[in-house]
Amino acid sequence: MAAQVIAVLNQKGGAGKTTLAMNLAAGLARRGETVVIDLDPQRSACQWAAQGTVPFPATVKQLTGAWDARSLHQGFRAYRHVVLDCPPAVDSPASQQALRACDLALIPVLPSPVDLWASLRLPQEVAEAGRVNPRLRAYLVLNQLEPKSALSAAMHEALAEFGLPVLRACLRRRAAYRTAALEGVSVYELGRRGLEAVAEIEALIEEVFA
Repeated sequence: MAAQVIAVLNQKGGAGKTTLAMNLAAGLARRGETVVIDLDPQRSACQWAAQGTVPFPATVKQLTGAWDARSLHQGFRAYRHVVLDCPPAVDSPASQQALRACDLALIPVLPSPVDLWASLRLPQEVAEAGRVNPRLRAYLVLNQLEPKSALSAAMHEALAEFGLPVLRACLRRRAAYRTAALEGVSVYELGRRGLEAVAEIEALIEEVFA
């Protein structure tokens, strides 16, 4: 069975891209061999995994040199899931190649119309990639929602303007996500401290991969 390739990307930094990629990969690793490919020049995913005193649940690697969908599948055929942690720029060659190579694109966005409008190029890039990669599915993932806060009318309007489907599952602003990064683990390894965050990641996986 060919690996399923998931790209996690956004136009701007600070949206929680690596947080989503690493915790998603940890959840997927419970279902089959999973690798995170760190395409970000800042090497955030590699640094995250290196922080831990125990191996991260998913393999984390860098990818250098030219690559495409075919070489990606050949090079990582031992894995069931390949998660691409993309640079914070949709017009970077790595991000554009990821959209053309992936089965699924997840786009974390902060619950702020200003942050969402800063990423308005993404739907165009997704549409262009879809002409080359007809199997591509793309979803917005609301990230860092404040507990018990409702989305503003402006945010709903901004989401509608974006024109991409929004997952029901979302990630709230939780200390567990920051703690996991500091400790070089995923929220799955935090025990009781991570239970609510784990439930969010599991809900996302169930919605997307059911």
